[in-house]
Amino acid sequence: MADGEMQDDLPKPDETLGEMGLYSFAPYLMNRIMGRYNADLQGDLRALGLSTAKMRTLAVLAVVPGLTINELSVYAVTEQSTMSRTLESLEQAGLVRRAGRATDGRVREIYLTEAGRAEFDRAWPAMYAGYRRMFAGIPGEERRAFVATLQKILRNVRRHEI
Repeated sequence: MADGEMQDDLPKPDETLGEMGLYSFAPYLMNRIMGRYNADLQGDLRALGLSTAKMRTLAVLAVVPGLTINELSVYAVTEQSTMSRTLESLEQAGLVRRAGRATDGRVREIYLTEAGRAEFDRAWPAMYAGYRRMFAGIPGEERRAFVATLQKILRNVRRHEI
């Protein structure tokens, strides 16, 4: 099947959402799932003194250090203005640091500090517990296939290379 070609089993363009049903509409399901995951996580994060934006920032930088603010905004699914405020707060708390890029000192890269890594390590158990709840009763093979499908969907809809 060529890229962009619709599969035969997708709803037809003239089918309404009411005819499809919410529980057959993937964007609705994804929003419900992430809304519940984030709501459950917020209580744990609040106890750690973290917001969702701060947690996402720490999590991304724990895996992909040295991002610019634009790249970090994409990875953390956060508006750049929110990311700017989040980084200011994290920097004031000593959790992140900015450094000039070796090849272009005008470009600022963002890194976790040791304290930032420790803060992420404190948040990770709550994140992981939510992840485990999401996949309870779902065999590993099914989970891996689902994640692979999500990766394909992301490639279909993304506007950035990341």
